[in-house]
Amino acid sequence: MRPGLIVRYISFVLLINAAFMLVSALVSVFDGIGSDFFPLLLSSFITFTVGSFPFIFVPKNPNLNNKEINIFVIFAWLTSCVFGMLPYVLWGGEFNVANAWFESVSGFTTTGGTILLDIESLPHGLLFWRSATHYIGGIGIVLFAVIVLQSQHSTKMRLTNAEVSTLAKDNFHFKAQQLLRVIVSVYIGITIILTALLVLFGMSFFDAINHAFSTVATGGFSTKNASVGSFNSVPIGIIIIIFMIISGMHFGMIFSAVTGRSKAIFRSPIIRFYLTTMGVGAIIVTISVLMNGNHTGFFDAIYHSVFQVVSIASTSGFATSDTTVWHPVAMCVLIYFSAQCACAGSTSGGIKVDRIYIMWRSIVAQVKMRQHPNAVVSVRLANNIIDERRVSSAMTYISLYLFIVLVATLILSIFNIDLLSGFTTALSFMGNVGPGIGKYGSFGNYAELPYIIKLTFPLFMLLGRLEIYGFFLLFLRDKHQ
Repeated sequence: MRPGLIVRYISFVLLINAAFMLVSALVSVFDGIGSDFFPLLLSSFITFTVGSFPFIFVPKNPNLNNKEINIFVIFAWLTSCVFGMLPYVLWGGEFNVANAWFESVSGFTTTGGTILLDIESLPHGLLFWRSATHYIGGIGIVLFAVIVLQSQHSTKMRLTNAEVSTLAKDNFHFKAQQLLRVIVSVYIGITIILTALLVLFGMSFFDAINHAFSTVATGGFSTKNASVGSFNSVPIGIIIIIFMIISGMHFGMIFSAVTGRSKAIFRSPIIRFYLTTMGVGAIIVTISVLMNGNHTGFFDAIYHSVFQVVSIASTSGFATSDTTVWHPVAMCVLIYFSAQCACAGSTSGGIKVDRIYIMWRSIVAQVKMRQHPNAVVSVRLANNIIDERRVSSAMTYISLYLFIVLVATLILSIFNIDLLSGFTTALSFMGNVGPGIGKYGSFGNYAELPYIIKLTFPLFMLLGRLEIYGFFLLFLRDKHQ
């Protein structure tokens, strides 16, 4: 292993962060040079300086082996989160070290949970930096680096594959060299369209670009204390609903549909399952909300129910309604979507729709085998047979995922956090969802979490964002290297 070469690659990630910090400082200039200007400028300078050193002292070598790539991916995320703390710590306010670390990791992993009691008290530069961390993390810190890396083609592709979920690669159906272009074009294209629409329907450009960053990255950081609900605009809410749904889909399928390569996006069983489960969930929540008088008016109940279901299912975490007062039936639906989340190949976290679909198909196959012991029953995805390794991999991942959530819940209970709040917080962190249920609901925040929890539990956000195995690979020796 060559630590110096890994550090050189990480330096690209730091330079990208430095660039976004500088843009955030410029936002502060346009806002009248607020109290955040010098913290952002100094943070950019420090990050740029540290990121520049490896180019001076480490010889250029375009090749990374598989072990080095795994280490690079993990430390690229960790390093970004550490340096991402700088603007918060230097600005001060509510940001002690634990709060700054929590906010930074929550931003980059697109979790969207916050420790801020008054978001609107932050100057514009810092608000933009919070949204920028979503945008960098949504597409993937490593993919941002790959865009500018001058490495060999094979290394670029291995880096891209290391960042993209295995399930996503199965569903993209693109050649390796096309994958990066597809992801970037869809990501940027959706952002531009959403920003324009939000401005058209009454948002300021600043609020629009911040909410576009958060929506497309399925993050959830807002510029307002009451999230999307503060705009009190149904058209804006509907636009965000549509783009949360789109951002939760496979980017490869979106690209194929837009470019005319394929019009089969809605014939995909994964997309149909994704949309159907959200539709059923929204109906159940709407009925619950109407029966329990949480919202007056039929349309009002539908709007808020659909918004919250889509927000949680896509892991965006925006809010228009206080879900802590909703009936347990509605809460159970939201808890389910906090685990399932959206599709592989999107910017969302969680178990992923793809694995849940495979799990249900596997259950159906097992039932049929019990009914017809001599029959050969296969698990199918559309007309394709899913091989046993993929089925086993999906089931193992789901089991491990839920086990980690239960461990995290147990730890939170030690700190006297009630079971509902603790379980949904653990589920939210692992799924990069943002809000939980109970004490840390849709309009809540995580300011009251114990100091030690704010320091340690962001690691669960990273664990979920890297799909668990990425961290495990760090501690395994590769005998073939």
